[in-house]
Amino acid sequence: MYRVDLNCDLGESFGAYTMGVDAEILKFVTSANIACGFHAGDPGVMHKTVTLALKNNVAIGAHPGLPDLIGFGRRDMAISPQEAYDMVVYQIGALSGFIKAQGGTMQHVKPHGALYNMAAKKRDLAEAIAEAVYKVNPELILFGLSGSELVRAGEKTGLRTAPEVFADRTYQPDGSLTPRSQPGALITGHEQAIAQVVRMVSEGKVTSQQGAEVAIQADTVCIHGDGSAALAFACRIRETLEGSGICVQSAGKYI
Repeated sequence: MYRVDLNCDLGESFGAYTMGVDAEILKFVTSANIACGFHAGDPGVMHKTVTLALKNNVAIGAHPGLPDLIGFGRRDMAISPQEAYDMVVYQIGALSGFIKAQGGTMQHVKPHGALYNMAAKKRDLAEAIAEAVYKVNPELILFGLSGSELVRAGEKTGLRTAPEVFADRTYQPDGSLTPRSQPGALITGHEQAIAQVVRMVSEGKVTSQQGAEVAIQADTVCIHGDGSAALAFACRIRETLEGSGICVQSAGKYI
């Protein structure tokens, strides 16, 4: 039987601004990547999101990003490996406090946005992030783009890793995601996105934007919870995966 984790970036509201429908999305995903205050989130939002995840028996992960609230962590920054290490340790620690205070445990770490994409290609940043995760807790799972430097760094460091794929993003021939700044980066049709996910999980392949077949490993699938149809998509993809004979469960149960 094929098995896959269904994760979503959550806790990305800030102050008086609300992002996404976290309480509803948590009914359909198996892992939650909770923002830690750098690219989004704040102490109150972190507390609330951890509470909701535990209530829904959803595994919790830290979602550390670059210190860029205005750009939502999606703009590259010229950071050193040491800075990446310190940022990740700091943010894991912040979320860990809220999880521990409510009697829960952290399952994984998944970098956000530009930090994630930079670490997918830059070995020194990837190794710094993997080391940060390992030093905080070697039992944590590192989520990273399938085939990326981040996944390789996690394996080299001794961490369990979960190669990740994206439901609503298109791919390049080298296995990287099409940059959001380019046309066609996002898949807006639900059925197209779901068909892509089922194929990535069951066949280990994805068709790039240029038509090339790319080998891929899908241990966890990211869906986004901030779109207008996010809730309907979350429900639909969960139903389709299970209807296709794919077991949907948190990564920590099989990795």
